[in-house]
Amino acid sequence: MLPAADDPATRTALAAHQAGALRWLGGGVIAVVLGVLLGAAGSTLVDDGRTVPGLGLAVIVLVLVGLVGVVAGAGALLRTVRWQRALATTPWRTGRLRIAGPAVIAFEPEGFDELDPTAEPVRLQLLSTAVWRTRAVQGLDGGEVRAAPVGNGQWVLGADGLPTLYGAKAARR
Repeated sequence: MLPAADDPATRTALAAHQAGALRWLGGGVIAVVLGVLLGAAGSTLVDDGRTVPGLGLAVIVLVLVGLVGVVAGAGALLRTVRWQRALATTPWRTGRLRIAGPAVIAFEPEGFDELDPTAEPVRLQLLSTAVWRTRAVQGLDGGEVRAAPVGNGQWVLGADGLPTLYGAKAARR
């Protein structure tokens, strides 16, 4: 079987995920730099005896929001690299997706027999808490999806026609 990373749709989705991570990282860095520059400008204004109401608050907000963006972007970038490495050696498994709760899903691999009492689907919980991502996955209920384990109880999900990949972890019972 071919590794999942050899699929053109997977490469495109990974590239889109990486681009989003870089946007978050870059936006965060820009916000921090702007906050520092605005703080320096405000300091110069204070030295000259002038004040601008709300300038200190704007500096704090820019720096804090920027730091959140840097952390989110760096985390997403690391996740993309981990997914790329894992998908380079792991083939996709096809199967059906069943929704078990708001962010809990069950992946039934091809050949899964729901009448077999010993057969268990792979129970997963989405990593993302974004409402639009959760709804997109919920819309796949009963549909055919591709899934691949990427280590430490984590999985990547994809489906034909979806422009992105979704991360999930093994759900606790």
